[in-house]
Amino acid sequence: MQRIHGRKVDIYAWTQPSEIEGVALDQLKNISSLPWVFHHVAAMPDVHYGKGATVGSVIAMKDAVSPAAVGVDIGCGCAAVRTGLSANGLPDNLHGLRTALERAIPVGFHEHRDPVERPQDRAFWDEFHHLTPAVKDLMGKARKQLGTLGGGNHFIELCLDSEDRVWMMLHSGSRNIGKSLAEIHISRAKKLAHNQDLPDRDLAVFLAGTREMDEYRRDLFWAQRYAMKNRETMLDLYKTVLEGQFHQVDFGDAVLCHHNYVAEETHFGEEVLVTRKGAIRAGKGDLGIIPGSMGTRSYIVRGLGNAQSFESASHGAGRRMSRGEAKRRFNVKDLQAQTKGVECRKDQGVLDEIPSAYKPIEQVMENQKDLVEIVAELRQVVCVKG
Repeated sequence: MQRIHGRKVDIYAWTQPSEIEGVALDQLKNISSLPWVFHHVAAMPDVHYGKGATVGSVIAMKDAVSPAAVGVDIGCGCAAVRTGLSANGLPDNLHGLRTALERAIPVGFHEHRDPVERPQDRAFWDEFHHLTPAVKDLMGKARKQLGTLGGGNHFIELCLDSEDRVWMMLHSGSRNIGKSLAEIHISRAKKLAHNQDLPDRDLAVFLAGTREMDEYRRDLFWAQRYAMKNRETMLDLYKTVLEGQFHQVDFGDAVLCHHNYVAEETHFGEEVLVTRKGAIRAGKGDLGIIPGSMGTRSYIVRGLGNAQSFESASHGAGRRMSRGEAKRRFNVKDLQAQTKGVECRKDQGVLDEIPSAYKPIEQVMENQKDLVEIVAELRQVVCVKG
């Protein structure tokens, strides 16, 4: 851990300061100057530039929360399940399995023709009418997008661990409804009087005890639950696909974790609101998921409860270049070479997700040995992208 001098508080970084891009370091220092920030700002080893708050940042605040420190994909996170299958039970050609997954789980901008109905979600949908009226017309879309992947860095994978056991894994968030709620509240926060003199207006906060804070928390926590239900629904659909392809497959307990979210926690003896934007909770014994990229390793981890990171760890490898830069620097042949052995799309549409656009996951894991221990190391053999 490197200690970087901040403005109001310091920045604890699990990477060398020279490895943090200049614009991201500026963002971290802007965050460190906010009057509500508590104790220090934690920067994970996958830290990189983001909108307002840095991706890979953990920020504790007293009586305040910044919507941009959560991100626009509220509740984004991962899910993983170990199956009873082994590598020798898989077919030599996995293209059929990939296309079956793509038929069962809509990707990109697609959605289900009819909503996936789950009895346990009825009370949850009743709460939709209590959200901000600005999203009242989005309920139909939100219902049809439950159990869908989205695009960008979201994925569905079939992986093998070091003992050749088969794992299901996926990464997705709160889809359009989460993005809409985030943008509405970020816009509202920017207009509040106490946010007019901030070093970056994107870091605008809501204050405890105000109507704006109460309404944000209501919508935020609903969206975080939606994101979790979205992953659970996709796991159900994924299991159905595997059951149709293999005989007598069984499934272990799911590992589920957010990495763009807010939690009420106690740190250094104080009750605070913690935002993890591109970071997972890594409390003592907590299971988490740290994916690499579509051609590298991923990890199931157990938290070590490091107080200095606010009991957090990285959410993945972290980008080392923008999507535009990746498209300029690499071509489809590069993508094919870097995803050799993985059944996945290898076309211009996913070129911005090429493994070289990300930091080396092995170095990221090395940098956080005091935050998590590795439970399982996974390599994907199937990867579905939107």
